Amino acid sequence: MAVQMNSSVHATTTATSPPPVAQGKKDDGQEALAFVKIGVEEQDDAAGGVDYAGRAQWLRAAVLGVNDGLVSVASLMIGVGAVNQSARAMLVSGLAGLVAGACSMAIGEFVSVHAQYDIAVSAWRLRRKRGLEEERGQLPSPAKAAAASALAFAAGAALPLLAGGFVHPWAIRVAAVCAVTTAALAGFGAVGGALGGASPARSGVRVLLGGWAAMAVCYSVLWLSRLAMGAQVSAATY
Repeated sequence: MAVQMNSSVHATTTATSPPPVAQGKKDDGQEALAFVKIGVEEQDDAAGGVDYAGRAQWLRAAVLGVNDGLVSVASLMIGVGAVNQSARAMLVSGLAGLVAGACSMAIGEFVSVHAQYDIAVSAWRLRRKRGLEEERGQLPSPAKAAAASALAFAAGAALPLLAGGFVHPWAIRVAAVCAVTTAALAGFGAVGGALGGASPARSGVRVLLGGWAAMAVCYSVLWLSRLAMGAQVSAATY
């Protein structure tokens, strides 16, 4: 009787249990579930978070242009001030740096973005030849990128130029340029870090230290060159 009952239970269990799943199919199912889970999480992040990747291109151009204008013109004015204490000399050198730097940034950005544009168009045409029907999508504008880069550089360069270009006493002029440049570098660095999802304080300190280093090197090199060439510092003020 006990043998018959055990046989019946075993037969019932065997008949109702699901068929065994192959190991390969089980792994494929787990990978598919994991892929779907990752996709859902990415969609949730994109819907509720911030698209930092979309900000990368314009944020890089804006931060690079403003910081380049600040550091370039401030370093140029301070370096000229190490050789010539004239207010006019510092003003002219700063204005020349603003114009030359804005043109250089615009041309460089235009060439760089136009290269990206050509690559994107070539890739799209190649896919069309292979029979892949797809829209070309949004392409970068070299002209807009060049204009934005030039304006960003000019905006950054205008700060030290206006701060010290019209101050007559040499010491106060150099101090004003350094103070305004320091505040602007820290502020723009913090804003760039916040917009990029990084620490504003750390980003501001990093940009500030880089600007200080550039200004110190420029001043030191021109001061040493003045000593080496035996040039006399002009004490005239205009």
